[in-house]
Amino acid sequence: MRLRQSTEILRRGRLTLSFCAAIGYEVPMRIFLCAWIALALLAGAAPAAAGPGEEPGLDEKIGQMIMVGFRGLSVADGDPVDRDIRKRRIGGVILFDYDVPSRTWGRNIESPGQLRALTDSLKKRTAVPLFIAVDQEGGRIARLKEKAGFPPTLSQKRLAAAGDPGRTARQAERTAKTLAGLGINLNLAPVVDLDLNQDNPVIGKLERSFSRDPGTVSRHAAVVIEAHRRHGILTAPKHFPGHGSAAGDTHEGFVDVTGRWSALELEPFRTLIRRGEADLIMTAHVFNGTLDPEWPSTFSRKTLTDLLRGDLGFSGVVISDDLQMKAIASRYGLETVVGQSILAGVDILLFANNSVYEEDIAARAAATIRSLVDKGVIPKGRIDESWRRIMRLKKPLSR
Repeated sequence: MRLRQSTEILRRGRLTLSFCAAIGYEVPMRIFLCAWIALALLAGAAPAAAGPGEEPGLDEKIGQMIMVGFRGLSVADGDPVDRDIRKRRIGGVILFDYDVPSRTWGRNIESPGQLRALTDSLKKRTAVPLFIAVDQEGGRIARLKEKAGFPPTLSQKRLAAAGDPGRTARQAERTAKTLAGLGINLNLAPVVDLDLNQDNPVIGKLERSFSRDPGTVSRHAAVVIEAHRRHGILTAPKHFPGHGSAAGDTHEGFVDVTGRWSALELEPFRTLIRRGEADLIMTAHVFNGTLDPEWPSTFSRKTLTDLLRGDLGFSGVVISDDLQMKAIASRYGLETVVGQSILAGVDILLFANNSVYEEDIAARAAATIRSLVDKGVIPKGRIDESWRRIMRLKKPLSR
């Protein structure tokens, strides 16, 4: 890192000296202006990305832990997401077709051709593979809709109702092939919550669960994951440790599942982990006093480190659900949100920017994490752990 910075200083210094000479200034003035302009240039310079085989600095590692949503059907130099990728080295973006805060369609997705151009443009802005994520579960939760020129889909509940995992596999194959052709490399699916409460406003009522039976959920989830892997698409089973029994919606506020949750809800996660079929796992923002009487699941070390990594043996990447949902954002400040998530065991902090829109959220999150590391609240080794897990997962994406 220091060698790259020194090389950049020398390069900019030579350019500045040449500029001063070219416009005819005498030597003393050249020296003064050279120093003044070089310092100004370096003050605004984006940090250089680590080269092949070289470990990056702390700020770049922190950047890899951040995934954000943004507005725009295309990306231009100087756009907020362009700065987040180039300067802050964020690790991923998430795409939506509908912008909730402004209640308008056409946020990132308009047509197959437009979407492919967008993902190509995003990838060209970084040498490190970029996670480009989408929620393409099927049915109501499908960002790539038939009306925009994408293949039709059925909900997970309707797929499983036929009793034929092959039907689920065929839809998953179409979905994965479509995503690969569009340059998307991460599908935040399948949902492996059990359908224990059909009045659940965000799982049961939206037909997002395959079944109330953990064996059925595991079988259908496995064929979804296998189809995606054949096309080089990563998946993220969700929402750990189980959201299916809830009576509320974490998008809208605090949700307590303590009296409803059952250990049975862990079984699909346990099965997928045991079979090595979980690339990432997404957390739930539910409060589950059975597992942790103090923190919601996304902030709970007892849930994410002791249970998920310890008891269930998961060694992959943990991604949070959207940290701007009201279950989190209405109760905790940014410092608690990022600090407690990381200390609990989250590797990727997701700010979807689609409950509220905060243009500078990546910058504020990165600065907050860095401050917490500098103050010793978050051990630097904890950042290193997440960075290594993320890089292992990204390695095949660079091929």
